[in-house]
Amino acid sequence: MTSRYLLHIAYNGKNYHGWQKQHNALSVQHVIEEKLSLLQGENIETLGCGRTDTGVHAKSYYLHFDTRQEIDTDKFIFKLNQILPYDIAAYGISEVHAEFNARFDALWRTYEYCITTVKDPFLHDYAWYQYGQLDMEMMNDCAQKLIGSHDFECFSKVHTQVNNFVCEVTEAYWQRKNQTLIFTITANRFLRNMVRAVVGTLTDVGRGKITPQEFDEILQSKNRSEAGQSVPAHGLYLTSIQYK
Repeated sequence: MTSRYLLHIAYNGKNYHGWQKQHNALSVQHVIEEKLSLLQGENIETLGCGRTDTGVHAKSYYLHFDTRQEIDTDKFIFKLNQILPYDIAAYGISEVHAEFNARFDALWRTYEYCITTVKDPFLHDYAWYQYGQLDMEMMNDCAQKLIGSHDFECFSKVHTQVNNFVCEVTEAYWQRKNQTLIFTITANRFLRNMVRAVVGTLTDVGRGKITPQEFDEILQSKNRSEAGQSVPAHGLYLTSIQYK
């Protein structure tokens, strides 16, 4: 008889080609499954709450897996952290019902993107360095236009296998913390490369390259080539997953 467990982890994405397993590239999923299989003495396969691209970080990530072996949840996290590499940490584990799905049962996901306005060697791998002033008020005005249910094809990577490009965004805003600008966005789902394309377009607004009216036109265009650049992955963090 198998039992299903929900595992809460975090990872620094610098050394990984994203979450999802792939041939000839190291992924977070590959490492997690390898260590879980070692602990459980059986082949463990996982399903994550979503996929993150190469270099993207996750401060909070959930996955589920099935096992035939009993798990002592009080001791399991300590044992798992002992064998995980330094850039992956396990936070908690709990048994869930057999039909629970870490991906499809997730209601909301939150991402943050970090920009540093000062060249900082300690933020080199964790924030996108941008010299010069960005108009935060203008960027926040345009960010508000993202809230609601919209077709976000203009911010999606092309040739993706999805049925539609509609996402429901509940919050999107910029805030300043010292020399760091942080963009936060929450939605029921995200398209491939969506957040990085949104940030690239909003920073064009902040530099005066795009007007608010042009931002509206981009959002309605459903054309990726109309939007701004895809900003570097190392400034992006998955920060929260909400379940029922």
